[in-house]
Amino acid sequence: MLQAAADLTKASRRRPVDSLEMEKATADAATRATVAVLADDLIWASRLRAAIERAGGRPLTVRAAREIGGTLVVIDLAGRAYDPIDAIRVAASAGVTVLAVARHDDANLRGAALDAGARRVLSYGKLFDDGPAVMARLMEGTL
Repeated sequence: MLQAAADLTKASRRRPVDSLEMEKATADAATRATVAVLADDLIWASRLRAAIERAGGRPLTVRAAREIGGTLVVIDLAGRAYDPIDAIRVAASAGVTVLAVARHDDANLRGAALDAGARRVLSYGKLFDDGPAVMARLMEGTL
């Protein structure tokens, strides 16, 4: 009987800690920025998601421009399953901040992305080398 009472006391002491930890984790998740990712290349999409996570954000994979919501999106300009310029236009017109990624040597596509409303167009190399820092600046609004 004494052992059962001791176990119950220990359990009741743990619950508030577990509840506080749960509340903190929920609050932390709520304050993390959600960044939509539109990229149909699985490897590149996973790299983008990882950079967002390492920067403290929550990646949200979308498959089409109409699925883009929130305030931030990264769009891969090499996408074949969607029109990347149209996706930028749709997102930017909805007030979403757009970061586009492209090959460094495709000046025409990069220019079209900027004309469509992308805030910045970065090369794959820049994001591969400095992804988390770039994503952190995007989420802070300083990119």
